[in-house]
Amino acid sequence: MPCGVASVSEAPAGPPELGELIDMQIRQHGPMSIASYMALALTHPRKGYYKQGTAIGAAGDFITAPEISQMFGELIGFFLVNLWQQMDQPAAFTLLELGPGRGTLMADIMRVGARAPGFAEAARIELFETDPELLAQQRTRLEAHQPRWIQSFELAGDTPLLIVANEFFDALPIRQFARGDDGWHERMVGLRDGRRVFGLSPTPIPADALPPTVRDAAPGAVYEAGFAAGEVMKRLAPAVARRGGAILAIDYGYGQTQGGETLQAVRRHAYADPLEAPGETDLSAHVDFGALAAVAHAAGLATAPLTGQGDFLKHLGILARTAALSKANPDLAPALNAALDRLTSPAQMGTLFKALCAHSPGLAPQGFA
Repeated sequence: MPCGVASVSEAPAGPPELGELIDMQIRQHGPMSIASYMALALTHPRKGYYKQGTAIGAAGDFITAPEISQMFGELIGFFLVNLWQQMDQPAAFTLLELGPGRGTLMADIMRVGARAPGFAEAARIELFETDPELLAQQRTRLEAHQPRWIQSFELAGDTPLLIVANEFFDALPIRQFARGDDGWHERMVGLRDGRRVFGLSPTPIPADALPPTVRDAAPGAVYEAGFAAGEVMKRLAPAVARRGGAILAIDYGYGQTQGGETLQAVRRHAYADPLEAPGETDLSAHVDFGALAAVAHAAGLATAPLTGQGDFLKHLGILARTAALSKANPDLAPALNAALDRLTSPAQMGTLFKALCAHSPGLAPQGFA
């Protein structure tokens, strides 16, 4: 060793970041579909967004309706109790929540459900969750109700089934197709000059493979297909049809299949580049409720008229609940009214977010026109 040159021991390199892993996969196998990119970014076993401890709330990346106000969960609880009563109050039923966040919604549901004699005792709570940190919070918040966590949608059992999915379907991977001068092509994620970019597959897609409502769109049009959401509904709906019950899905989306690009990324409550920091950014897309309803109908379920979240909550009594809470807690009245506005105003969540209920024929879900 030359005199005056110190020995430096290099620390072993850590595992590559998720972006590096995605780039390596693209270099080895070529561009990937947006669905594959979303699946890796959100659910990679070690580095996916939903494996890192999703930051819900004012200090995190986003906030959901149950975290805005307890009134949201209380009214969903009333909705479920009413359905249970319509089903002749079965002595045992399964209450399944998909993507239960911090457990806030289920806790509020059960607080209301405990007021209906027999409901809490009959409920067998199941939760579908992939985020280890959120699962731990759910365990703490819901311990008294002895929930069970499931890892798939192969729903076994024969008890009636009530399912709640609040802001769940929007996080499932989508595929995008763009109309070029020579027809439709799938939109892909590739690399250009070392950076991730969107591009089009050179292989055209036959027009008749797309829904009639979009296949004749002009060049430049984009169509998003929620195949993953449809597959989940294909697993859920037959189980509900066989066992009896309902599926309540609340999310942002549209009523009928249509064109348009809605893929978005959010970080610290601000929009971000969906390709910039995979694993560190929330990715989502608007839900095609018409497609979900079609799957439910094919399984033998009926659907209530698709209703905006604002109208849905008003039909369930959120105005009276806000007034009652404000009267009992005058100091909280400004915050309660602000939460009411955020949940129901057309300028905020009231019309963008919608409620879909697919249910056993003969039931009459409350809250719908």
